[in-house]
Parts: sequence; structure tokens; C-alpha cells
Amino acid sequence: MKDQTAAPDPNGSPQRPTQLPSLTGLRFLAALIVFLYHASYLAGPLRPTAPINFFNDPDIAQPVADFFQPAGRIGVSFFFVLSGFVLAWSATPGSKLTTFWRRRALKIYPNHIVMWTLAMWLYASTAPTEAWLSNLLLVHTFSNRPDIAASINSPSWSLCSEVLFYALFPLFLLAVRRINPHRLWWWTAAMITGIATMATATKHLVTGGLPSPFSNLTANQEWFGYAFPPPRLFEFILGMLLARIVAENLWPPIGLWPSTLLFTAGYALALAVPAPYNFSLTTVIPIGMILCAAATRDLHGQTSWLATRPMIWLGNISFAFYLVQGVVIFYGRPELLGAHTYNTPTALAMFTLLLLANLLAAWLLHRLIEQPVMRRWSHPTKKPTPHTPHHNNPQPANETV
Repeated sequence: MKDQTAAPDPNGSPQRPTQLPSLTGLRFLAALIVFLYHASYLAGPLRPTAPINFFNDPDIAQPVADFFQPAGRIGVSFFFVLSGFVLAWSATPGSKLTTFWRRRALKIYPNHIVMWTLAMWLYASTAPTEAWLSNLLLVHTFSNRPDIAASINSPSWSLCSEVLFYALFPLFLLAVRRINPHRLWWWTAAMITGIATMATATKHLVTGGLPSPFSNLTANQEWFGYAFPPPRLFEFILGMLLARIVAENLWPPIGLWPSTLLFTAGYALALAVPAPYNFSLTTVIPIGMILCAAATRDLHGQTSWLATRPMIWLGNISFAFYLVQGVVIFYGRPELLGAHTYNTPTALAMFTLLLLANLLAAWLLHRLIEQPVMRRWSHPTKKPTPHTPHHNNPQPANETV
């Protein structure tokens, strides 16, 4: 999907269409760090005795897994903020709600259904009815049962949050557009405070559940702070507010490099602090800064490696790249290679092959499913304009009017 968007002016009316190609490139980077997290697993979720990580030296395998442990959560947080930013930026007054919801449904459900079907065929056919049905409908993370919330194609859990975002987006957009420009920063601070509050509530108020295999939390805490959709609304609305700040020319002259350096510091902090504070809290501010800096750069016509053709291509297949990881990494790697691990040079080569396999699968899903569906059904069908033929120059019946 191209990032052809319309920038609203301070009065809410759209200006000329404005491309933000750097945000498309950033979308792939978010998907890539999720891939790095998944590919560094020491034990696969489908076959716990078969590692995903390729390194046979535990002095390398363990540090690699530890280093990328926050990456998956941070990448998903990046997606959520980016989603709010792009949707708010591209929204135009007067657009039909049915058109918006149809486009969003067509964007996620066809790809999801294909990967759901593939997962059911390959390894998930024994899942209980409530698991596969709720997963198919993308409501499964509203349940705190691990066998439901993480069922079938496991990366699809984040789509439950996206579905909630899309359902409520029109209401949020009305509210965001009515905010006085001078109060936008206060509302932005409120969203960050909301993220911090949810992390604190997860740690101190949520109880019950067995220990989580992914963090120092219980399974209930892991679910509420990470997978349960309502707490993730703060990140989505934060993205919407940042889009309005950029549209109002309120973003200060902070570029990509300072923002990236702050993100690096936030990632280092995520390695040091316990869950759930490393889910998104340590990096959400620099993520917002990166988005605003990249969007501002595009608006000023400045070149960026994020906006190059390879990055745009990668960004366009990023949703598929994210969604195929459950099958390619968690099923394909142990199915084809078993529990084999390798010396460092070979492990790096195998990791590269896994990345290429994931890119190939993503391209096929994007090319064969996502693109045709969006081209065919994402726009409303225009009714033919009535035509009254001139009697002195009739057109042949088989000619298109």
C-alpha cells in the first residue's frame, strides 16, 4: 500500500496529497526488529526441544537472545504509534466511515485468513474451538487464557489491538481534531502518562496466573500489560496526536539522528529494567520523535535513505513480513533443520537464509493476496453515469461510454 496521504491544515481541511515515504521505510524496520527477536529464541514455541537460535556456542546464543529480548515488544509498540500517526495524517474530512472500515478490514483480514489457514493445516488443527474461532475473528487476545491468546498463528495477536484501534478511530479523530493546538503537547504528555500508568497497574494490581516464560511476570500480567488491546490504545492515540503536531508545524527542529540516539539509549534502558516497564515505556518517546522527525523531513523535501526504493518496497511488504514469521520461523526452521545449531560463521549464514526465506514468503503473500484484494475491493464501486446518446451520432452497443 502506498503512503500517499493528505496532510490536514490547522483548520482541519486537507491540503494537496503529500507523500511520507520515510514512514514506509520505518515500517519495515519495526517489522525487522520483531524478526530479530523471534529468530533469537533459545526454544521454539511449537517444539520447545528445538531451538530457533542458530548458534551452538551458549556464550553467543544466550547473549544474542538476551540482547534482542526487548526488540519484539518495542517493534510492536513502534507499529502501534505509527498506525495512529499514519491514519490521522491520511484522514480527510467527509470520508465515509464504511469506506474507512472496509479498507482496514481488507488490509488485515485476507492476509490473516491465509496465514491462519496455513497454520491450521500445518500444526494447529488440534486447537480447541474457542481458540481457532476467536483467532480467526481476531478477538483472541481479549481472553487471558494462554492457549487462546497465543493460539494458531502467534504474530496475529497484535492484530486484535489494530482491530480495536480501527473500530474506535473515527471517535478518536473527532476528539483529536477539536484539541486546541496549544494543548496538543499536554495531551501527548497525558498519553505517555497513560502508558506509564498501565505498566504500573500491570505490575502491582494484576494478579494470578502461572509464571510467564517470556518475562519476570505472571501469565496474567504478561497478558494484561502486553496483549490485552485496551491498554495499547494510549500508543495509538499518541501517534494521532503527533501527526496533528507535525501538521500544525509545532514539531521542534529535532532531527532523525538525535532521535535515533535517544532510541538507542531507551533500548539500552529496556535491557536493564524489568517487565512490564520495558514493553514500551522506555522507548515510546524516542519512537514518537523518530516518526515526527522523519515526517518533517519528507514534508521539507529532504532526501533520506528511509525513502529509497528498496526501503519503500520493504515497507510495503512489512505487514506480510511480520505476519508470516510464525510459520516461517517457528514452524519452518525446526521442521526443516530440527534442533541443529552451528558454529558462528555458519549460524550467521543460516540466519541470513532465514531472513531471505521470510522476505520471500512475505513478498508472495503481499503480491498474491494483499495487492489484488486492495486493488479490487478497497475503493467503492462507482455507479455508471447515466448517458443519453445523441440521436445523430449513436455509439455502438459494444463501445465503452
